Amino acid sequence: MLSNSLIELDRAHLVHPVASYRGHEASGARVLASAKGAVLTDASGHQLVDGFAGLWCVNAGYGHESIVEAAAKQMRELPYATGYFSLASEPAIRLAAALAERAPGDLNHVYFTLGGSDAVDSTVRFIHYYWHVKGQPQRDQFITLQQGYHGSSTVGAGLTALPAFHANFGVPLNWQHKIPSHYAYRNPVGSDPAAIIAASLAALEIKIAEIGGPERVAAFYAEPIQGSGGVLVPPEGWMKAMRERCRHHGILFVADEVITGFGRTGPLFACTDDDIVPDFMTVAKGLTSGYVPMGAVLMSDHVYGVIADGAGAAAVGHGYTYSAHPVSAAVGLAVLDLYENGLLENGRRAGARLMAGLRALQDHPLVGEVRGRGLLAAIELVVDKEKKTPLPAIAEPSRRIFDRAWANGLVIRAFPTGVLGYAPPLCCSDADIDAIIERTARTLDQTLADPDVRQAMP
Repeated sequence: MLSNSLIELDRAHLVHPVASYRGHEASGARVLASAKGAVLTDASGHQLVDGFAGLWCVNAGYGHESIVEAAAKQMRELPYATGYFSLASEPAIRLAAALAERAPGDLNHVYFTLGGSDAVDSTVRFIHYYWHVKGQPQRDQFITLQQGYHGSSTVGAGLTALPAFHANFGVPLNWQHKIPSHYAYRNPVGSDPAAIIAASLAALEIKIAEIGGPERVAAFYAEPIQGSGGVLVPPEGWMKAMRERCRHHGILFVADEVITGFGRTGPLFACTDDDIVPDFMTVAKGLTSGYVPMGAVLMSDHVYGVIADGAGAAAVGHGYTYSAHPVSAAVGLAVLDLYENGLLENGRRAGARLMAGLRALQDHPLVGEVRGRGLLAAIELVVDKEKKTPLPAIAEPSRRIFDRAWANGLVIRAFPTGVLGYAPPLCCSDADIDAIIERTARTLDQTLADPDVRQAMP
């Protein structure tokens, strides 16, 4: 069979991201064949609701002909245009203008990348340049959060604070520092929002002092919701408090909206609900709904002005061959049109239904916490609700739960910590959301029946 030959070719040649290479060779690939709306079909004909939108990215859903046509039209007319030598294409210019118009505050300048990781890398380069031309090159230390995710490049993986991205890679680098996450469910100060905010501010101050004072710190990075760390939602006002403390110290603030952007939490950008204007904002994923690769760095007027004036007649030596790719930009414009002509509104309705449905599972014996905002949500599983004891490692939560959900017709993110992550497309119908809830409940019941899970329960 064709699918079997593909699986063997995959085993022999295709290196998968963030995978156990030997484990993948043993298990083989699940080959996806087609998709429409929020539903995937694999090579065997098995249909699944995509509760994770690919990798938090297919926000618009699958199979939009307007997106396909925009890409095909651009490929026929101008399949590539470099941004070097002051050249440009119409789609890239129009997309940059559209993003600047819709972004919070004075984030009026857009540098296009291929995705989220190189968007984060670009911010690091721009930030170094900014402080050098301001005559403060000693501001070369960067602070992020534990359980934060800022990409998988060498620099980004160091800013990331997840063990798998550090092990055997020689990161984090000595200028990359971490403070504890706001993680309300397991925060040592408890779940009170004011206490969590105060603890985070205190931790930031301690870290700044350890580094050598504000005059050493270049930037602080934060996701409006920590995605790959387990969908950790900060208390209301947390982002604003951290942003203001950074402003007080003259530290640049970077909002990483690679996951939260483009309707994932409700509005086009989560920073809108957080009522902040960062110095930089990174986006990707939903920018093109995953149909083609693209990311972007949005920088504020004052940052752009410092860099531009500092460079003067000299070139700012940062660029990518595929920056502002015209096909990706054309897709971005088509996707933005879909967001603003019904998808954002549908996403808000679907998000409310998703959160209500997941919260209805709160009484399940394995559910410790349900958290989320819009169409970005998580269930944290425990074997003891009172002690918040995680599922035992022997239960292999990431593998078993993913496999069970798949068999039940559902794709979710199953974290090794026993957290189930949800990020379905904004196009989801009521039936799609209800299927996610029903299939999650079935998966939870099957996991509850595991002897090693039962044995770990009080």
